[in-house]
Amino acid sequence: MQGVGALSSPTCVSPSLPSISCNHLNPCNTFLGRRNSVPTPNQNQSPTKRHQSLSLSLRRQYTSFTAKAAAASSSSGSESYAEEPATRVKFQTPLTLPGCSTSLSLVGTGYREKVFAIIGVKVYAAGLYINPSIFSKLDAWKGKSAADIQENRSLFNSIFQATLEKSLQIVLVRDVDGKTFWDALDDAISPRIKSLTPVDQSALSTFRSIFQGRPLKKGTSIFLTWLDSSKMLVSVSSDGLPSGTDATIESQNVTFALFDVFLGDASVSPSLKASVANGLATILK
Repeated sequence: MQGVGALSSPTCVSPSLPSISCNHLNPCNTFLGRRNSVPTPNQNQSPTKRHQSLSLSLRRQYTSFTAKAAAASSSSGSESYAEEPATRVKFQTPLTLPGCSTSLSLVGTGYREKVFAIIGVKVYAAGLYINPSIFSKLDAWKGKSAADIQENRSLFNSIFQATLEKSLQIVLVRDVDGKTFWDALDDAISPRIKSLTPVDQSALSTFRSIFQGRPLKKGTSIFLTWLDSSKMLVSVSSDGLPSGTDATIESQNVTFALFDVFLGDASVSPSLKASVANGLATILK
């Protein structure tokens, strides 16, 4: 299904980045949701202990991720894979996608949970890929720790603004109705845009059309590929890598809001952002 959002310069409060507004108090536990839907460690622990426990868990996951990536690379020949520890979903590394000028490098993986009552149910795994040329633009963060990188919004903004490809691969670990997926995605994007312009509305309509009436089975991959700060390709594949794109989204407000959903201050997947921060810290040593 094809669709193209209108091409125009969005109205932004900031001349360099679209304005976003994140409502962290919304109690809704949507599929993509807000940060407050992410389960925390033992609630009987103090906030400091819970934070330390979560940080330790994420560090262990990243250690497992990098070890498995190295093992896969040495044993799989030209194709190597890294396994996301919590879901056991394997991500190919490196990865070549339609519309990209070169292969992209896997930087980190994570997962998303939806909470039913007090039970966390994993819905998808995600992996972030980056054009390796972007790393040369991050010299200011060389030698920084993963913790410093994770809290540094300007680093992630620099990655977003780079006119080089970035791609997020989402792999479903359970069946999801397409409309449910879109409603949750829209619920995460819309609050991050202060005022929708006609360009934004057209882009969201194009985005919505990809998923309406489309069942998304377990194992389906959704690729969100940013070509630059205002243009993103969307590809859906139920069997391996996509052969083409389903839509082109052209709205800087929408593309940035979506990037912020996963890598902003209120990431819906803290495990993904932590893993990416660890990956960048390793690369930028």
